[in-house]
Amino acid sequence: MMMRGGLRHLGQYLTRRLAQREGKSAARRGFASEAELKKTALYDFHVSHGGKMVPFAGWSMPIQYKDSIMDSTLNCRENGSLFDVSHMCGLSLKGKDAVPFLEKLVIADVAGLAPGTGSLTVFTNENGGAIDDSVITKVGDDHIYLVVNAGCRDKDLAHIEEHMKSFKSKGGDVDWQIYDERSLLALQGPLAAPTLQHLTKEDLSKMYFGDFCILDINGTQCFLTRTGYTGEDGFEISVPSENAVDLSKAILEKSEGKVRLTGLGARDSLRLEAGLCLYGNDMEQHITPVEAGLSWAIGKRRRAEGGFLGSDVILKQLAEGPPIRRVGFVSSGPPARSHSEIQDERGDNIGEITSGGFSPCLKKNIAMGYLKSGSHKAGTKVKILVRGKSYEGVVTKMPFVPTKYYKPPK
Repeated sequence: MMMRGGLRHLGQYLTRRLAQREGKSAARRGFASEAELKKTALYDFHVSHGGKMVPFAGWSMPIQYKDSIMDSTLNCRENGSLFDVSHMCGLSLKGKDAVPFLEKLVIADVAGLAPGTGSLTVFTNENGGAIDDSVITKVGDDHIYLVVNAGCRDKDLAHIEEHMKSFKSKGGDVDWQIYDERSLLALQGPLAAPTLQHLTKEDLSKMYFGDFCILDINGTQCFLTRTGYTGEDGFEISVPSENAVDLSKAILEKSEGKVRLTGLGARDSLRLEAGLCLYGNDMEQHITPVEAGLSWAIGKRRRAEGGFLGSDVILKQLAEGPPIRRVGFVSSGPPARSHSEIQDERGDNIGEITSGGFSPCLKKNIAMGYLKSGSHKAGTKVKILVRGKSYEGVVTKMPFVPTKYYKPPK
């Protein structure tokens, strides 16, 4: 009964949650109606393929297609998925001082990246909190390519611009280029590489997780990053918007229908199974990268030198330990949802769920959230409150589903 109930409500819950999140954002930004939502270059393509469109971060995006969210999630892990993520913002920082400029704003060792490689990083504020997470790539010593979240675009760009003006006023050489004329596709799953290989002459077997290159795909120059948000091997493809539909058609055709168009619903369950943060749920401006379990993204040199916003707070947490920690959970009863209270076995409050749901792959409830340090070890039994009732839970290591990133042989 739990499994059937979880599946029945999964799509309804995700639709409602996305709509609620967008409703709050719309109220802040003054969006009045669905007609004012932005549309990606693939909007008509989504609708023609049965995409169920919902508001998300100011855009009209597909939450699912004809497949259920359950089936879409499983197909991504078994075969592959094609996501339209054009609502996200791609941009480049260019100039001889692009690297030292960016290192003032993020925790990554950007200077230490080899050209053509990248990493997940976090933009921090003066208090060490996360403004946003981002995948950054060092194209060269004078060129950094990055992608920021759609819901954070306005504040991210304002933050970067403010600091860039100050940096340039002191003689720094850096500028930016925002790629609003390009679309972004995410091709994920076991068939991602063999499918994409049919569309390019470049040897993708020599391109590993985190690598970046500019190459011809399906007759169009694209930015290609071997990365993703599902825990599977895959790519993010930045393509001129006028070529986005043709490229999508070619990918679906070359996979012989095994790679399917996939929406936000399955994307959410896939990233949760992979233990990946969703900004606005699992990371916010009062959460530090250390608390979020992203200490690994702070480069060794950055730990020694600091020099980024909030580094004093973050380096202190690295030395002394953070007060709270992001961890995973498996639970009984109905799936735990964002803001569900976590209690110890005595009934004392020790934390809060930030994301949760029914795992299509594991066929059980999974969640992530924050616990007080000392209560965070794997195997610790907890109580999770869902709609006023208490259910058994246990702290569990993440990812819940093993990741399959394509990495160099050891």
